[in-house]
Order: sequence, then C-alpha cells, then structure tokens
Amino acid sequence: MSEWLTAAKQWARTVKRDVVALWIAARDSRTPTMAKIVAGAVAAYALSPVDLIPDFVPVLGYLDDLIIVPLGILIAIRLIPVPLMAEFRERAAHRAQRPVSRSGLVAIVLIWLLLAALGIWFVWKLWHR
Repeated sequence: MSEWLTAAKQWARTVKRDVVALWIAARDSRTPTMAKIVAGAVAAYALSPVDLIPDFVPVLGYLDDLIIVPLGILIAIRLIPVPLMAEFRERAAHRAQRPVSRSGLVAIVLIWLLLAALGIWFVWKLWHR
C-alpha cells in the first residue's frame, strides 16, 4: 500500500511540474505555434483557481483533475520537441512558486456565464410557448 501511495505522490509532483513547464513553453518563442496553443490552454485551465466542473459535483468534479488535465498534458508534451520540453521541465523544477492563470479563471467564468445565459434562455422559451 505504501508503494502505491509513494507512486501516486510522485505522479502528482510530475503533473504539477509538467503544468508549469507547459506554462513556460506557451511563452517561449521556440515552441511551435500549435504546441503553444495547446500548452497555453492546458496550463491556463490547470492553473486556474476555478474548475469547469466544480470538485463538489460527485464523480464528475474530479474527472477533469484525473483525466482531462493529464490527457491535455500528454497531448501538449507530444507537440513540443523533446530537447525543449526537457529544458522547460528543468526550469519548472527550479521555479520556487507555481504561477496562477488569471486568463484561465476568466475563460472558466465566461463559460459558466454563457452556460447560465443559455439555460435561462432555454427556460424562457419553454415557459413562453
């Protein structure tokens, strides 16, 4: 059991490091354009203080943390040349603090507002038939 827990903690540290590395990659001029877009989106979402699916929603709340973010990280890493990704990981490992994505926060809030507006519009249409 302790081996499993140790492996899980190591995996979590690796994911955190890779998110920061993707944040660095998205801002580096040497990163290919498509990789910048994917890395920026993944890092913005992962570093956002707000989740698309709040964690208090049973099962689905942790779906993004356990599946969507790691899958996005894998895709972004495959788009970045190996030597660059190694450099970004090294820089991320030495970074003292984790960045916070305000753009990720804004994007998630805008998505929630759009969904709320669509929901209100839908209920309005059903109500006034």
